Amino acid sequence: MMKILQQEGRARRGVFETPHGTIQTPCFMNVATSAAIKGGVSAEDLKTLGCQVALCNTYHLHVRPGDELIYELGGLHRFMNWDRPILTDSGGFQVFSLAKLRQINEQGVTFQSHIDGRRIFMGPEESMQIQSYLGSTIAMAFDECVENPSTHTYSAQSCRRTTRWLERCKKEMDRLNSLPETINKKQMLFGINQGCVYEDLRIAHMQEIAKLDLDGYAIGGLAVGEPNEVMYRVIDAVEPYMPKEKPRYLMGVGTPVDIMTAVSLGVDLFDCVMPSRNARHGQIFTWEGIRNLNNNKYAKDPLPLDENCGCPVCQTHSRAYLRHLLKANEMLGMRLLVMHNLWFYNHLMEVIREKLEEGTYLSWMAEQIPILGKRI
Repeated sequence: MMKILQQEGRARRGVFETPHGTIQTPCFMNVATSAAIKGGVSAEDLKTLGCQVALCNTYHLHVRPGDELIYELGGLHRFMNWDRPILTDSGGFQVFSLAKLRQINEQGVTFQSHIDGRRIFMGPEESMQIQSYLGSTIAMAFDECVENPSTHTYSAQSCRRTTRWLERCKKEMDRLNSLPETINKKQMLFGINQGCVYEDLRIAHMQEIAKLDLDGYAIGGLAVGEPNEVMYRVIDAVEPYMPKEKPRYLMGVGTPVDIMTAVSLGVDLFDCVMPSRNARHGQIFTWEGIRNLNNNKYAKDPLPLDENCGCPVCQTHSRAYLRHLLKANEMLGMRLLVMHNLWFYNHLMEVIREKLEEGTYLSWMAEQIPILGKRI
């Protein structure tokens, strides 16, 4: 259950109770797609870096190593040695973005694995069964991710199908949670709001799925190439129709500026591969802005990545050394840079929570957006 502790405008400071611990919100969930953060960061590292929730992917774990294997080994928490909340994405987005060939009908989607080409069928029941085998804290409903842009007509049809699939997800999860052999009998279910960039569809779909009284609600199908202003407009339109006492999750977002803006619009949960992916290519998030470590000016720079950062990397290593590791393709370089960026994101959320508690969030955000969004 979600408890709102403080509110400033629409921005919310809350706590969300789960079977695997309490999540302090707003919260950034660290993306461990295949049960690991890319860049050699362990579950123990994640605790040091302030991670509250790990996000793993149903599709990737289903094709490799297989959800049945993970079930046999005691579930995802035991498999990856993580005792805090885990959210599993339903696989819907990957089916629509990665699969080479796919056929969609009312039952679900038949597609080719991006690893070995074998044919796989996934629908609402299959996605719930896989996520139940994984034993995650929060399972995401299986939805249709339409291309952006899509026509209003197709987007409306897709919303109706996503609602029907959501009803099937809920029914199947209730069944799975009642079985004696289920690992996590208190697994939670989040529904996903769709509707492309059409505000009327977004609002109608949100009103429809809110009736199902799920554990939380996500806004999906954004951050896929549309301008930021369009994303903010959609969030602004749909938020008043999202249940107040349930967590709101904006999927796949994003930059520090996007996160801060979405918090001001009432969003509680975020995830994005950006901090880890960009770190592996030398793009570093700091309290002074975005730093490109590939630049020659850092070749002899003895300073830490961010002089205002308390992360283990900034306490011990210079920009010059980290740039050398990056240029030499040393695995240690990727690991250290990923650690810094994840610390930055998790600490950013800590500061956001503090500012909300003080009632100074909106003024602080206005000061920080021009700084954190700029390239140094």
